[in-house]
Amino acid sequence: MSTIVAPSLLAADFLHLERDVEMLNRSEADWIHLDIMDGVFVPNISFGFPVIHQLKSITQKPLDAHLMIISPEKFADEIAATGAAYMNVHYEACPHLHRVVQEIRKRGMKPAVTLNPHTPVSLLEEILPDLEMVLLMSVNPGFGGQRFIEGTVRKVALLKEMILRRNAQALIEVDGGVNLETGRRLVDAGADVLVAGSFVFSSEDPEETIRQLRAL
Repeated sequence: MSTIVAPSLLAADFLHLERDVEMLNRSEADWIHLDIMDGVFVPNISFGFPVIHQLKSITQKPLDAHLMIISPEKFADEIAATGAAYMNVHYEACPHLHRVVQEIRKRGMKPAVTLNPHTPVSLLEEILPDLEMVLLMSVNPGFGGQRFIEGTVRKVALLKEMILRRNAQALIEVDGGVNLETGRRLVDAGADVLVAGSFVFSSEDPEETIRQLRAL
């Protein structure tokens, strides 16, 4: 099975957003990853619902909404209205995670949970069977173009072992510092989905770069 590739729109050219989305439509990209930031949970602000609603009318790819915000459950209805396939919330932002996961599924989306680099995968032991995906941050969230945190490869392997042991079905997604070299190691360790922003949009041939990532 090909590796799932989800280019992060955070690295796109926002003066030519429609052009970049059309490129993704033509490409072999599987999903479009949306980094939604509030300037509180992470030290940056990205884009909000007006932009995402515009994307809904032009994209042909499923939307993977990654909410780097406090109290993400407050926006479940808004995310569902964008047509997003996945609603991805941070473990660190949800003291009542099981309830949030239920609310996401109730709205017809696939629940996913993100872990910051310092958060161990063992904390997902009880919620894992209820998840469709786990996103491991391989950089500190908030900004694109950061250096890959090497410990993520081992973290992927630990999570894969836990998924198999619990007979769970969750995909493993990794975001941050992904390129062909780190991507290969992550896939070998058990990753199913690679999020790539700068590596895709800064390349001379983004469509070819996406094709190469899918072939890992």
